[in-house]
Amino acid sequence: MLRSWLLPALFTPVLLVLLWGDTFALYVGAAGDGFQARYYPPPTAEAGPHVVRVLSSRQVVPSRGLPAGTAVQTANNNLDAIRHSDGRVYLAWRTAPDHFASAKTVLQVVSSSDEQHWKLERRFAVGSDLREPRLLSLEGSLFLYMTQLGRNRWAFEPHDTLLSEKPAGGSFSDPKTFGLAGSVVWRTRMENGHPYMVAYRGGENIYRFNGKPLHVDLLTTRDGRSWRPVDAKRRSVYVGGGSEADFTLDDQGDLHAVIRNEAGDETGFGSKICSAPKDRLSAWSCHSDNRKFDSPYVFKKNGQVYAVARRNISENGYYDMAGPFHLFKSIRNQLNYITTGKRCAIWRFVPGKNQLNFVLDLPSRGDTCFPSVIDDPSSDKVTIYDYSSPITGADPPWSVGQRKPTYIYRHEVQFARAQPN
Repeated sequence: MLRSWLLPALFTPVLLVLLWGDTFALYVGAAGDGFQARYYPPPTAEAGPHVVRVLSSRQVVPSRGLPAGTAVQTANNNLDAIRHSDGRVYLAWRTAPDHFASAKTVLQVVSSSDEQHWKLERRFAVGSDLREPRLLSLEGSLFLYMTQLGRNRWAFEPHDTLLSEKPAGGSFSDPKTFGLAGSVVWRTRMENGHPYMVAYRGGENIYRFNGKPLHVDLLTTRDGRSWRPVDAKRRSVYVGGGSEADFTLDDQGDLHAVIRNEAGDETGFGSKICSAPKDRLSAWSCHSDNRKFDSPYVFKKNGQVYAVARRNISENGYYDMAGPFHLFKSIRNQLNYITTGKRCAIWRFVPGKNQLNFVLDLPSRGDTCFPSVIDDPSSDKVTIYDYSSPITGADPPWSVGQRKPTYIYRHEVQFARAQPN
């Protein structure tokens, strides 16, 4: 008798070709580069008490301001940006032949005093994929965390987490492991003077469609090198289909978070919108959303909590296509998602509702998002770095954009208080 997993393995490819031939062709790269995603107008904007406007956008990678020796390959994507205590802005990003895992991947860091002319700080290459660069400024040192993956372009294989430290007045050190093997460091941040890390475990299960749960962990540190759970009794703030997650604390100290629920759970697929009281930051209470907020960055501005995350350009924006059987739904969701267009968008947390409302799209398309936000607390503006396929011209579906050039952009965004009528 055939083993229980063998029949789906044999017949799933046949079903894919018969039911979604064009979609499957896009997935494996067989469709033409000129394939255009169907365009749907964005949802109604609900900015709340702010008038949000993109004041300017410009390309940073590649650009004339980059120093000699900077590696710029076809794909420039996963990134982080931070203003360090030395007053300079540091930008870290992955550059590779395309979006997928590669032994040719280089992760590098540049810095600037004006965000136009950059200095090369360090390049990292380990002979396999490097992703998710995360910067943390702590007590005069700048820490860079990286996730090392494999070389198989068709697999997501988290192996180890690496750390490089730049002490005050010094240079970035050679990378070394720091005790979170198998995890993916998704976000590091300072909140009310305290350092935090959100990491997830079990990422290799997302694209195996095996239903095994992932763990989202909330960690803290004293020195940037050794990390421990915020709550020793509750290392994981969420267990299920969620992976990429981020949070911030509002003016009252309460937590607001979003988790990408790509692998799905008993409530479906998409995302989780979560909250926790200030005296129990690890007690996340989450509500399901059919939309998938990829690569979320959560931040606070002028008393409101916002997120920047990828938006799916479909009729309703949903990721969850519904239907019977977890495996079948997982594959259908993935195939539908890769054939639609994408935007990098700003969303607002609606107070008291565990709900994200659409605010606006940043100039973006194709393969896009993975944002980082630098606040200017002295003004009503923030700077958002993200990556995208060329922001003018063709508007391809995600899968086409993943195989074509992507660039890093800098956007200046204003959050002006709305004037009363």
